[in-house]
Amino acid sequence: MRLLTHNYMQSTVKGTENGYPLQIEADKIEYEESPFDPDFVIALIPKIEYKTILFAVQQIAERCSTDLPSEIQLPDLPETIEKDDNSEYDKELLKKLHVVLLDIHVVQGHLVCPGTGRRFKITQGIPNMILHEDEI
Repeated sequence: MRLLTHNYMQSTVKGTENGYPLQIEADKIEYEESPFDPDFVIALIPKIEYKTILFAVQQIAERCSTDLPSEIQLPDLPETIEKDDNSEYDKELLKKLHVVLLDIHVVQGHLVCPGTGRRFKITQGIPNMILHEDEI
């Protein structure tokens, strides 16, 4: 599961008032490089909840330090995303966002609803968000 995917997911368990953002309990993380397209990343920026990205990075940082090859580092992201004096985004920032959103994959673990504590299993990079009958 890419962190871009995580950014859009929320718990819909019956009675949940606070189902976003889901917490990540990562058991296995992998890095899969994809071609960098700055225009694509720029198009994503208004569509993501940046604070949720920072939250997700915080939660997977320790697992990344053990699971990823030593030459791959989880990028440090700034607290906010801002354009420069020419109303453009810094290319290095776009590269960092690309790595975080598209190249880092949570392969095994759980997503946890902050409102109910319900755990959703991630297997082979696919989160199982199917609810039990009593949760609908």
